[in-house]
Amino acid sequence: MLELRDVHSYYGNIHALKGISLSVNQGEVVTLIGANGAGKTTTLRTISGLLRPRQGQILLNGQRIDHLPPHQIAQLGVAHAPEGRRIFGRMTVRENLEMGAFKRSDRAEIQRDMERVFSLFPRLRERINQAGGTLSGGEQQMLAIGRALMSRPRILLLDEPSMGLAPVLVEQIFRIIEDINREGTTILLVEQNALMALGVAHRGYVLQTGEIVLQGDAASLEQNEMVQKAYLGME
Repeated sequence: MLELRDVHSYYGNIHALKGISLSVNQGEVVTLIGANGAGKTTTLRTISGLLRPRQGQILLNGQRIDHLPPHQIAQLGVAHAPEGRRIFGRMTVRENLEMGAFKRSDRAEIQRDMERVFSLFPRLRERINQAGGTLSGGEQQMLAIGRALMSRPRILLLDEPSMGLAPVLVEQIFRIIEDINREGTTILLVEQNALMALGVAHRGYVLQTGEIVLQGDAASLEQNEMVQKAYLGME
C-alpha cells in the first residue's frame, strides 16, 4: 500500500532522513522505533507532505505522492494524527471530528463514521459539546485519532499516541489501535514505547540518525539483543 524508496529529507541544511526505504502492506500495523531525533516524526511528515523529500520516491498503491501538497495526499487516503495531538482547542469535540471529514460531502456516512468514533472512544461522546482545549491529555489523544479516522483513511499515520499519558491510558489507546486495525485500517505507528508498539505491530523498522538499521517481524525485533538493550530497557 505504501512504499518509500531511498527517501532523503532535510530541515534546511540538516540531513534528517538519509535514504529511508520501507513498505507497509494493506491491513498491517508497521511500527517505527528509535530514540529522539532518529527521524521517526520526520518520516511521517514527509509521507503526509508536510516536508518535501529532496530525493527518492513515496508511492501510495503504486502512485507517486511525494510531489503532492498535503491536502491532496490526505484526499488520497493518508490521515496523520500528529505528535502533540494538534487538535483545535476552541472548537468542540464534534467540530474537531467534523474537521476530519471536511473534504467529504456524504453527510449520512459522516454521521455513521462519527458514531464509529464514539463507539471506539465513548469518552468523546460524553464530551461532544466541550471545547477540545479543555479535555485531558488522554481525551485529546482520542480526539486526534478520531479526527484522523473521520477522513476514512486507507492508511493512518500515528505519531507518539502514548506520549504523556498515564500507563492505564496507554494500554487503552493501544487496545483501540488494535481494534482500528482489525476493522481494516492500515497503520504506520511511531512510538517511543517500543514494547507496546511491538506488541501491536506485525512488522517494524529501527531508525538511528535518519537511517534504518534493522527491520523484521515484530516478534524477531522484540527478541533482538540490540533492540532489547537500546529500546526495551533490558540488560
